[in-house]
Amino acid sequence: KGCAASLLVTCDVQVPALNNFSLEDFRQPHPLTCVSSPPQELLLAAAFVSDAQYNRNIPFKTSPEAVRLYYLYNHWFMRTATYFFIFLNLSLAVFEEPAVYPLPFLATSSVEVLCLLVFFGRLMHFAKITRRNVFWKDTKNICIMVAILLSLTDLAIYGALRIYNIKSVRWSRIVRPIFLVNFAESRQIRRAFRSIRNTLPEITYVFLLFMFSLLMFSLMALKLFGERNLQTAEGLPYFRDYLEIVFDLYVLVTTANSPDVMMPAFDFSSWYALFFIAFVIVNTYIFMSLFLAVVYNNYKKHLKNEIRTLAYMKRRKMIEAFNLLKEEEGTLSVVREAQWKQLVKLVAPDISSSHRELLLRISDDEQKGFIDKKSFVQLADLLNIQVITLKIRSHPLGQWMPRIYKSAASQFLRSVVRHRGFVWTYDVIILINAIFIALDEESPYISYAEWVFLALYIVEILLKLYTYEPRAFFGKNQFWNWFDTLIIFAALTATILNTTLKSTTKYNSQQILDIVFILRVLRLIRIVDSIQRFRVIMNTLINIVPTMLTFGGLTLVVYCIFAIIGMELFHGKIQFFPANSNAPYAMECGNQALKDSLFARGKYCKNNFNNFASSFIVLMELTVVNQWHDILCFVTAQPAKLYFIAFHIVMVIIIVNIFVSFILEAFFVEYSLEKTSPLKQCLCWGKTDMNAYSDSLLPLPGYRTVDALLQRMFEAEIPLEDEGPSFEEILNMSPGDLTSERAV
Repeated sequence: KGCAASLLVTCDVQVPALNNFSLEDFRQPHPLTCVSSPPQELLLAAAFVSDAQYNRNIPFKTSPEAVRLYYLYNHWFMRTATYFFIFLNLSLAVFEEPAVYPLPFLATSSVEVLCLLVFFGRLMHFAKITRRNVFWKDTKNICIMVAILLSLTDLAIYGALRIYNIKSVRWSRIVRPIFLVNFAESRQIRRAFRSIRNTLPEITYVFLLFMFSLLMFSLMALKLFGERNLQTAEGLPYFRDYLEIVFDLYVLVTTANSPDVMMPAFDFSSWYALFFIAFVIVNTYIFMSLFLAVVYNNYKKHLKNEIRTLAYMKRRKMIEAFNLLKEEEGTLSVVREAQWKQLVKLVAPDISSSHRELLLRISDDEQKGFIDKKSFVQLADLLNIQVITLKIRSHPLGQWMPRIYKSAASQFLRSVVRHRGFVWTYDVIILINAIFIALDEESPYISYAEWVFLALYIVEILLKLYTYEPRAFFGKNQFWNWFDTLIIFAALTATILNTTLKSTTKYNSQQILDIVFILRVLRLIRIVDSIQRFRVIMNTLINIVPTMLTFGGLTLVVYCIFAIIGMELFHGKIQFFPANSNAPYAMECGNQALKDSLFARGKYCKNNFNNFASSFIVLMELTVVNQWHDILCFVTAQPAKLYFIAFHIVMVIIIVNIFVSFILEAFFVEYSLEKTSPLKQCLCWGKTDMNAYSDSLLPLPGYRTVDALLQRMFEAEIPLEDEGPSFEEILNMSPGDLTSERAV
C-alpha cells in the first residue's frame, strides 16, 4: 500500500469536480503523465480489498484525490504517529502536578498543544476522505472536536490563573482518554465500549437484585448484632451503623475481609456463622456467577451482531472491488488472472510470489485463467491466513564436506537427534536441573553441576544445528528454537561474568547473580515445548495476545479516568516516609487520623494518590480485590467510599467479566484451530490440489488481525451467496438491526 501511495504522488491526474464524481468515473480513461501508476480502478479496488482484509469500515470518497489521501491516511507511519501522540498526551499526567517527574508548565503545555494540533490535523485528514454528511453524523468525530476544544479552553484558563498564583484544577485531563477511544484506529476498543453499553441494561437488573439482597442482609445483620454490644478486634463498635454494615458486607462479597468480619459474631455464638455462610452463598457464589453468566451471554450476543455488521461490510467492499475489475466471460462476470495478480501486489506487496501463486491456485482451483465472484470475495479471508514460506535448502555442511556429513556415522547421529528419545532425554535433564536449582547454591558441587548442565544444553543446540539446516532452525516462526538458544547463551554469559566477578575482591556481583538465577529458572520453560498439549495451549495464548491488548486499551482508559479523579480527591492525604524517618506522624503515613489504623499498621503508606504512577498501582491493587478495604482505610468521609465502590463495579464486575467472556470465546476458537491440521485449514478455503506447494508453504492456524479472529467465531452463519445490505444501509443501521432472519 505504501508503494501504491508513493506511485500516486508522482502522477499528475486530471481530477473532475469531486462533488460530481462517482464510481463510474473510474471506468473512464484519465490522462496520466506517467505510465508506472496502476489504473485508478485498480487502486480503488485495492483500497476496498485492504479495508475488507483489515475490517475498516471508513466510508471514504471514491474520487482519485480522495483515494490517494485514503492510502496516506491508512499508511502505517500515520497510524503509528497517531498512537504515539495519543500515548504522549496521556503520559503528560506523569509530568504534571502532582507529578512523578515534575516538568515546567510551559513544557507540558507546549507538548499538549502539539498533540492537540496533531489530533486536529488527523481529524481534518479524515474529513477530506469522507463525505460531509457522514463526517458530521459520526459521533466519534464530534467527541474528538469537543475534547480538543475543552482541552484548549482548560489549558488557557489554568495558565491564566497560574500567572496570578491562583490554584485551580486541570479538569480537562479526564477527557484525554477520549482520543484513545474515538480515533478510527481504535475500533476494537470502541467495540468493547459499545458491548459494555449494550450489556448494561441486563447487568443493571441483576445489580439491582444484588443490591436488594445486600440491603436485606445488612438489615438482618443490624437486628441480629446491633444490640449485642459486640466489638471488632480494634475495639470499634460491631455492626451498629447501617451504612457501615452495607459496606462491610459489600466487601465480604469480594471475600477480602473474610473471615475477619465474621469473627466477633462467631466468637459470641457459633450459630451466627450460618448467617455469613448464607450471605456468601447467595451473594458471592450465586449473584457473582450470575453477573458472569449475564455478561457473557449478552456480550456474546452483541459482539455477534457487531461482527455480522463487519462481515456484511467486508463482503460489500469485496463485491465493489469485483465490480470495478470484472470482465465478461460468456455469461459470467470474472476477474482476469493478470488483474487479480496486480491487485494482490497492491494490497499485500510484502508476500512472496509463491504465496501469491498459492492464493491464485485456491481462488482459481480449475486453472481457468480467471476468478469468479464467489472466489474473489474470499480473497480478504485468504490474506488473513498466516502463511510461512519454507525454502528447502541443503545443510551447509553437506556442501562443504559432503563425504563426512553423508557418512554412516553422521546419518546415525542425525537420526538420534531427530528421535523422540533425544527430546525425552533432555526433558529428564531439565527436571534434574530444576532439582539442583532448588538446592543450596553455596555448595561447590551445585556450582560445578551448573557448568555440567550448561555444557549439556550447548551440546544439544550444536547437535540440532548439525542436524537441521541453520536458517530453517532459526526461522522467524521458530519461537522455541530462538528462546532456547537465547536463554542458554545468556545464562552462559551471565555465569561466566558472575564467576569472574566473584574472583575479584571488593566487588558486589549480586545483580549479576540475580540475573543468573532468573535465567536458570526460565530455562525450565523449555519443557513446555516438549509436551504437545502444553505447546497447543501456549501457542493459543500467544495467538490471542492481540485480543488481550484490546482490553489492555480498555483498562488503560478506565485507569486513566479513575487515576485523575483519585488524584484530585485524595492527593496529599497520605505521605510515605522511609523506615528510619523521624518526621512527625511518620508512623501514621503523615495523617494523624490514621493512627493505629489497619492502613498504617500494614505499612500501606506508598498506596496513595499523590501522583499518576502511584494512582495506577493503587487501582491495580483494587482490581486484584484482596485487602482492598484496607487500602481505603485512609478515607474518613463516607461519601468518598463511593469512588472505590464505583471503581469495583466498573472494573471488576463489568470489565473483568467481559474480558473473561471474550477470552473464553477467543480461546475456544484458537484452540480448535490449533488442533486442526494447518494444511487442512488452508484447504477449507478452496478445492485444489496443494501437493505442489506443501513442501514450500505452511499455512498457520492463526489470523493476522483481531477482527479476523472475531469473524471466525460468527461469520460461518452467513451464507456466501448473501451479499448483505448496501453501504448506506450498513452505515445507517444499528448492530441490533442485523438480528433479522436474513442475517441469521
